[in-house]
Amino acid sequence: MFTSEAVTRGVRVHVASEYAPERSQPSQQQWFFLYTITISNEGSARVQLLTRHWLITDGTGHVEEVRGPGVVGKQPVLAPGESFTYTSGCPLGTPFGVMEGTYQMITDDGERFDARIAPFTLSEPYTVH
Repeated sequence: MFTSEAVTRGVRVHVASEYAPERSQPSQQQWFFLYTITISNEGSARVQLLTRHWLITDGTGHVEEVRGPGVVGKQPVLAPGESFTYTSGCPLGTPFGVMEGTYQMITDDGERFDARIAPFTLSEPYTVH
């Protein structure tokens, strides 16, 4: 399991990723990875997650950019001290890659900022890169 963590303006984003062999078909150049993210509001203002922006780099250096509203169909609102956890997945055409990105957040007073998602590894176990 690989992890990363970043804090932006009191919003902590913790990621843990793992290989999903039951959803992968290496013989067909298809690897699938799961990642679980916990977003914690350690600040003093209420915040809402509006959008996500991902940069997904596979083992060949190819970068895919993904943007969209919310996460797993939700735009969670987090009061100070609250957290939101979800699990999602990422297919890759290589057994190794890296994901990173940002969540666009908004405070109750309308101030927007990007909460950083630190780079984390997607890797088939026992693979050397």
